[in-house]
Amino acid sequence: MIGRLNHVAIAVRDLAAASARYRETLGAHVTVPQALPEHGVTVVFIELPNTKIELLEPLGDGSPIARFLDKNPDGGIHHICYEVDDILAARDRMLAAGARVLGDGEPRIGAHGKPVLFLHPKDFCGTLTELEQV
Repeated sequence: MIGRLNHVAIAVRDLAAASARYRETLGAHVTVPQALPEHGVTVVFIELPNTKIELLEPLGDGSPIARFLDKNPDGGIHHICYEVDDILAARDRMLAAGARVLGDGEPRIGAHGKPVLFLHPKDFCGTLTELEQV
């Protein structure tokens, strides 16, 4: 059901500094920052030949990333994202298998302009998992 790894998301306190680190130290191509108020984050993507790294900075105090950084002051891996062909079929399969879909269970539009859902980390070996329809 799941397809390729779409991205690994890393929470950071300072998006500009983290972007510069990837760009200047690793020679990576970094996209322009994109604010996503509905998700409470500003993001950039580090584009790699086979996947992406997403850097997440909190957008406001109510951001889930701000809460993550309160618990992890140095930042760190926040979630992984897998591609799926049909987000609603994936959701229904997850629910039927006993997995918990976060939020109201309805897909929201993510940073790539495509529907996404998040799955509870306790159901996936302690890892917050995002599914993105491709």
